[in-house]
Amino acid sequence: MTRADRRAAVRAVVALAGATWLGARSSPAAAQDASERLLPTTNDLRASLAQALARGEPLIVLATLRGCPFCKVARENYLVSELKAGRAVTQIHFLSRDPVIDLQGSATTHGALVKQLGVEVAPTVLFLGRGGAELAPRLVGGSTSDFYASYLDERVTQARAAVRG
Repeated sequence: MTRADRRAAVRAVVALAGATWLGARSSPAAAQDASERLLPTTNDLRASLAQALARGEPLIVLATLRGCPFCKVARENYLVSELKAGRAVTQIHFLSRDPVIDLQGSATTHGALVKQLGVEVAPTVLFLGRGGAELAPRLVGGSTSDFYASYLDERVTQARAAVRG
């Protein structure tokens, strides 16, 4: 095998692996890892918000990226606790083509909804109230800070007060 043949073979393997990875990550049938199944993934953000508000709670939305280690930490170590405490928590996925209804009731995809909401970093946590208004500053980025739990608690408290006030 010549050097050119080896390079061509390597390029073919890399291209195939990349296409397989992208297809698995962005197709509607993409398998979620165990961590992602710990939080519900919304298929109707407007309905999820309405249900949260009916309970007197803001909707906490995790914008996540499949395979993101920081997203996994935020989900497993912080947001699952919020869900268990009775808070309304859901997630939307960067790059996903899975269908979802946006805050205006229009059909879109998770990836397009992430862009529509102006989310640029995974993970980002949003705190939504009436009309989709953000009730507290977004929590942007991973939980590399020792104060992540405090930042989350502060924002949840602020958002809950806004919904109930």
